[in-house]
Amino acid sequence: MAQDGELRLHLECELADEPTRVFRELTDPVEVARWWGPDGFSTPGVEIDLRPGGAYRIAMQPPEGELFYLVGEYIDVDPPVGLAYTFRWEDPDPEDRETVVTLSLFDTDVGRSQLILDQGDFATERRLALHEEGWIQGLGKLGEMLASRGD
Repeated sequence: MAQDGELRLHLECELADEPTRVFRELTDPVEVARWWGPDGFSTPGVEIDLRPGGAYRIAMQPPEGELFYLVGEYIDVDPPVGLAYTFRWEDPDPEDRETVVTLSLFDTDVGRSQLILDQGDFATERRLALHEEGWIQGLGKLGEMLASRGD
């Protein structure tokens, strides 16, 4: 539970696949590159060392602008139900600080999962809103990808 004054992001979505498959989509570099990031962004590089203490690095390319990187370390890896990691930008904006992302997966129905994302604490409302938009768009792309595979 967030304390007064903490800026935290909480999102929930239902995905059209079982937790084992969704967990793979969240952790396999080839799969992450297919859905990661806001609309219009590409993900030309994903490196993942999936173990507690292991690092990851994601290259992100906006439609206009220079390539930049997201990095962090895994805190908890519990397939297929959970994942936690630090999240920071290389060369962060002055309003950025390292946050922690926690992803939890629940089996909701045959072949479906609920994903719960928590991230924080953010330094400013503006950075929280930026991350919220990015996650909503990225998870939307993941949801579309999983739904199309089920057809």
